[in-house]
Amino acid sequence: MTLRQAVETALQRNPDVTLARLDEERARQSVRLARDPFTPKVTIGSGLAYSNGFPMSIEGSAPSIVQAVASQFLFNRPQSYAVAQARENARSAQIGTAGKQEEVAWRTTSLFLDAERTARVGELARRDAESLQAVLEAVQAQVREGRALPLSEKQANLRLARARELASDLEADQETAESALAIAVGYSAQDRVRALSDERAAPPLPESEETVIHRALESNKDLRRLESQIAAKTLEMRGARAARLPRVDLVAQYSMLSKINNYEQFFQRFQRNNVEIGASFQLPLLAGPGVSAQMAQTMTDITRLRAELNATRNRISTEIQQSFRDVKKADSSAEVARLDLDVARDQVSVLLAQMQEGRATMRQVEEARVAENDKWMAFYDARYTAERARWNLLHLAGNLLASLPAKP
Repeated sequence: MTLRQAVETALQRNPDVTLARLDEERARQSVRLARDPFTPKVTIGSGLAYSNGFPMSIEGSAPSIVQAVASQFLFNRPQSYAVAQARENARSAQIGTAGKQEEVAWRTTSLFLDAERTARVGELARRDAESLQAVLEAVQAQVREGRALPLSEKQANLRLARARELASDLEADQETAESALAIAVGYSAQDRVRALSDERAAPPLPESEETVIHRALESNKDLRRLESQIAAKTLEMRGARAARLPRVDLVAQYSMLSKINNYEQFFQRFQRNNVEIGASFQLPLLAGPGVSAQMAQTMTDITRLRAELNATRNRISTEIQQSFRDVKKADSSAEVARLDLDVARDQVSVLLAQMQEGRATMRQVEEARVAENDKWMAFYDARYTAERARWNLLHLAGNLLASLPAKP
């Protein structure tokens, strides 16, 4: 996969994103659940019972053949605030999903860079081993001819063993990185995703440090989520305070009575069909200490969230400032590694020309190639460090997804 393909696949298949979407859907359904009491509900039923004497009430109603009951909240401020709180929680869950997507995109980008780096550096390590094998063979020939000490052969053999060990370690690191990348994009631990090294340009840097900090403080998902939680807790406190307000409920009922229940013997007039519709008013006189306790508890939660909000703002500003410094340091190190590599490549070219003139040996050329490969490794390490620092800065600024390489 290319970097864009890996990130897009992760946004669709990563289990963390899937769980966040499920939480968002659950919060969305909680809004419907909170609004349910304001929706009229009608229940109809019938029954069969033996009656003797005065027709006694069953569940608060006179015995009837068919009965229909309707109920609905007309005015209930605590429940209205509960609906508003559920809507705010749904918005918080939506912000959480977007934040989880950005987190997964950054984690996938980081794992992709690890897999790409280990693959490239591992290839260079294998070339090192091949060059050192040629150096060992040249040294062995010199030892047989008496032009080199046996110690030189042991030293060449040691360097070859170290190169092979490094190549083996990098191969194991590549397998680990590709397995971790496979899990990040939504596949199983038995799968491996190989990073396709495309010639992509370095991600662009934002305009300035102050602009990035200002933009991040306005759009950061963690800050928006905390602000939404504070708003939800504020609505919860207002709902607890509204428990002292009156409530009005719809009252509606229909009953079809039967003469076999002896109504005519105890009442002057019998009516078969009976309808009742109106409103029920309730006014709490003594709410108890639970209301004030809930308000105090909610106020404590709000204070904690506000403290967390301020700490998150400071953390974001500090991380962005540090990220800008890391980018500058990484770019400087990458430039030094590039210059060092240029010197090593020129050295190989000079030795090749001297070997053609008979003034340099194959051993010197192979040793120079080993040194060049080492410089290539250092150059790739420095370049990937610089690219990772830039992606991290874009992640903190909230521009990572927008800065991904375009589709070919």
